[in-house]
Amino acid sequence: MILNETYTLSNGVEIPKLGLGTWFIDDDKAAQAVRDAVAIGYRNIDTAQAYGNERGVGEGVRTSAVPRDELFVSTKLAAEIKNFDEATAAIDGSLITLGLDHIDLMLIHSPQPWNDFRGGDYADGNREAWRALEDAHQAGKIRAIGVSNFQQTDIENILKTCTVTPHVNQLLVHAGNTPDELVAYCQDKGILVESYSPIAHGTILKNPEIVAMADRYGVTVAQLCIRYTLQLGTVSLPKTANPEHMRSNANVDVSISDNDMTLLRSLRARDYGEHSEFPVYSGK
Repeated sequence: MILNETYTLSNGVEIPKLGLGTWFIDDDKAAQAVRDAVAIGYRNIDTAQAYGNERGVGEGVRTSAVPRDELFVSTKLAAEIKNFDEATAAIDGSLITLGLDHIDLMLIHSPQPWNDFRGGDYADGNREAWRALEDAHQAGKIRAIGVSNFQQTDIENILKTCTVTPHVNQLLVHAGNTPDELVAYCQDKGILVESYSPIAHGTILKNPEIVAMADRYGVTVAQLCIRYTLQLGTVSLPKTANPEHMRSNANVDVSISDNDMTLLRSLRARDYGEHSEFPVYSGK
């Protein structure tokens, strides 16, 4: 079962292949969502300072029926933080808000602040934020560190001065949007890719090509899309607070053929509906 499967990061830390994304889950609903997910078998929980639900996620982790060391909890440093002192304080702030004595994975949420996404040059600031993550990693506060939404040039900037190569790059990856060159680059550097929004948004669930393929495999479109990201060798992080959807999202034991994987890789579908204005979907 996919919920029992893990990847091993370059530092030897194991991370479950399927996780629960918590973007858009309100703080007062996050604890129950986490408890429900853990009861179903999820062990990988992903949040961020920007989501505004670290408190609820931490409560869910602490009050679940599973010991803390069996859960993998990720969060992200706010995209606007681009200096060492603020990053150091924010890392400690996440630990306090989560109510946990360590974080399993912490990422720089974006190489640019959201109001300047894919805009100006924040190379120095990213290196400073990374240094703060390295210090927290060295101190045992964080078991693994990484980045999110980083392009190859952004990663190369980190590699110039880092003492720890990023363990993870969390990216927008789904059928209809597969950044093959960036995924291959990360894999070549030993950086595990995590796929957020693996089911995309907007009209992807009604895409006729994907609907027809899912019917052929006897699965839902969501299950096919999640399986696709897993077969790419990435962590898949579908977001839901609905326990039935959590169960369905984990029922992905189907194997997609090489030909169909090629078709899904080549598909171009980037209609995110009402979410299209978000920087990660619009590209700006």
